[in-house]
Amino acid sequence: MNLQSLHDSGVPADPADTRPILIIPYMWIGDFVRGHTVVQVLKERWPNRPVDLLVTSLCRPLIDYMPGVRQGIVWDLPRGRLALAQQQALARQLRAQNYGTALVMPRTWKAAIAPTLAGIPERVGFVGEARFGLINRWRWGERAMPRFIDKNASLALPADAPLPKEWPAPQLVVPPAEIAAWRATQGLGETAAVALAPGSVGSSKRWVAYPKAARMLADKGLDVWVIGGPGEKAIATEIVQAGGPRVRDLTGTDLRNGILAMAAAKLAISNDSGLMHIAAAVGTPTMGIFGPTSPYHWGPLNGLAAVMLQTQMPLPCQPCHRPVCRMNNHQCMKLITAEDVVTTAEAILTEGRQNVPVLEH
Repeated sequence: MNLQSLHDSGVPADPADTRPILIIPYMWIGDFVRGHTVVQVLKERWPNRPVDLLVTSLCRPLIDYMPGVRQGIVWDLPRGRLALAQQQALARQLRAQNYGTALVMPRTWKAAIAPTLAGIPERVGFVGEARFGLINRWRWGERAMPRFIDKNASLALPADAPLPKEWPAPQLVVPPAEIAAWRATQGLGETAAVALAPGSVGSSKRWVAYPKAARMLADKGLDVWVIGGPGEKAIATEIVQAGGPRVRDLTGTDLRNGILAMAAAKLAISNDSGLMHIAAAVGTPTMGIFGPTSPYHWGPLNGLAAVMLQTQMPLPCQPCHRPVCRMNNHQCMKLITAEDVVTTAEAILTEGRQNVPVLEH
């Protein structure tokens, strides 16, 4: 995917403008990865304007692998309150960077306070929570945009520009030497490995058959790595116990570990989660397992090696986009079998099948 569709939309490039730009993205891991699409659109429109991202400590490692990003401004604001003293301290740091433009993607008051206090001249965002005075380059019509990426990336275009046919896909570029060093540090051999990402935000998006799938993959001579954060430690233990000695628990607190694992793997199998977006963005063939969420709306722009959806019976509740199953039976995930997932994984590993576009359904 390239930026030709932006040219076709008539968006002019302005190489004369050199003022730095700050992006204030959503801080969930998957959404942060999607933010690299916005970086690419900005660099096409203003090739000589440095682009920075506000980032949490959790997401900070992603910055190191994002082409076109000058730096990440690390700031961990507390959830659930405005934290005005911390907002003022952040504003002082932003003011020192002399930003000309801030793209404020979240719709909240909280996201727009520091850019306003910093005196950034152009503060672009949707009106959201009636942020009159905080956002001074208002955008309207977000509810009419079909996907989350459309809402975010449109802020990088002129206010009256049509959406392009395609957005540039996120890219995470991981040096091969760094991957090799990581494998050596972890004591991993050179056997082809499948990375499993069993976590997600919301229990309804978690596929239930990872332990069985891990055992089947290991029986076929593949190494299996379980990737995730501290919240996945319990399921990782269960998967390792079911899968045997070829299965390794590589969960931990450092997202860089997850990035390098996904880059080193031959194949990634993931729920609809941040690690799915990371795996797709580093170029690893990725199988996305979807139940309550729509792959068209939430799948990565990079394309997936396979989209796993239950097809055994029509479920009137699917997709529901809810973090907890309101039917209390989790059928949209339970009907996806380990046998189907492993068979598809074998086909991808042997045939190199990948980059299946995620279409609306």
